[in-house]
Amino acid sequence: METDAIPIPFSSLGLASGLLQALEAEGYASALPVQARAIPLALTGADAVVLSLTGSGKTVAFVAPLLQRLGAEGRAGANATAALILVPTRELAAQVRAVAERLARFLPRRLKIQAVFGGVSINPQMLALRGGADILVATPGRLLDLMEKNAVKLGSVRTLVLDEADRMLDLGFDDEMGRILALLPHERQTLLFAATWDPLVQRLADAYLRHPEVADMGGIASEASATRAPHRSEGVYLLPRDDKGPLLRRLLAENGWARILVFASSIRRADNVARKLEADGVGVAVLHGDKSQGARTKALEDFRSGKVRVLVATDLASRGLDIEALDCVINYELPRAALDYVHRTGRTSRAGQAGTVISLVCPDEEPGLNLVERRLGKALDRIEP
Repeated sequence: METDAIPIPFSSLGLASGLLQALEAEGYASALPVQARAIPLALTGADAVVLSLTGSGKTVAFVAPLLQRLGAEGRAGANATAALILVPTRELAAQVRAVAERLARFLPRRLKIQAVFGGVSINPQMLALRGGADILVATPGRLLDLMEKNAVKLGSVRTLVLDEADRMLDLGFDDEMGRILALLPHERQTLLFAATWDPLVQRLADAYLRHPEVADMGGIASEASATRAPHRSEGVYLLPRDDKGPLLRRLLAENGWARILVFASSIRRADNVARKLEADGVGVAVLHGDKSQGARTKALEDFRSGKVRVLVATDLASRGLDIEALDCVINYELPRAALDYVHRTGRTSRAGQAGTVISLVCPDEEPGLNLVERRLGKALDRIEP
């Protein structure tokens, strides 16, 4: 595994002046390790696998070189796209598109960047694609819907990015991904980004990438202990289930955290926790799969803007979302899988900024805590309630 964490200037990576100007405007002073490694790789046009933990800066690592290559090429034809970025969730699709649009704004040629995902009407997306796109960011299910309606053609794709490939496989998108990838041109560049390396991801890389360069920037091997960004503090409260709500409210009252992400194990529990916090006067939003896309977008916007202090979410928010200055992650309940703990806690301590992680664990959750600690390779600090 490559462990060099010293940032280097973006100007040394071969990026165009318009991209350097945008990166500076966005406050990127220098390249993070995954960016310094992946950008030159991607610019060569070769296939690559990049293993990197969430929060390491990988979106810029594939968006910047993609924009540079497309800026010098003509747009694909009607209903076509030159580059396809597949992502597992609606929120990540919108986020990647936003990053791409911000970084593209100083390029000589104006690039058309579209995002398509479910949960909203398909008709506006069909209309937006009539003139083609330079970059299409898509979730697998909605992309297949559009393909069935002949609204998208994949014959012009020159670059494919699989972002959060392991998450897409976790969510059962392997069949959908196989159908999509089978329709892409054989002569293309494929970039696969994942936080975890397991047999399913290995088979995906073997099937669809050609002699890829592998850059291991600290991904989590399926049988290895987790390598993670350090948190400011990480601990566990052992307490009865009925004491979780009062302790959560006390923690929020006693600490000066500006943004707190609270994870619950179910939609019902997330709604219940949010209602009780709201009744206690806490500004709170809720994010889970039963919410409409409009409600999910508003919840994230309100949280990012500081309109609400707390976001209560299911594991829908455990991967891919980039929330700046997230002070604390609280596991109101532990996740069902130990690896999901790593992804949840990766929402804080992103891009070198340390945060706090707290887990509220009742007696029947202690076996799950043992699994988490086994994966981490260490015991978490016990904190007195």
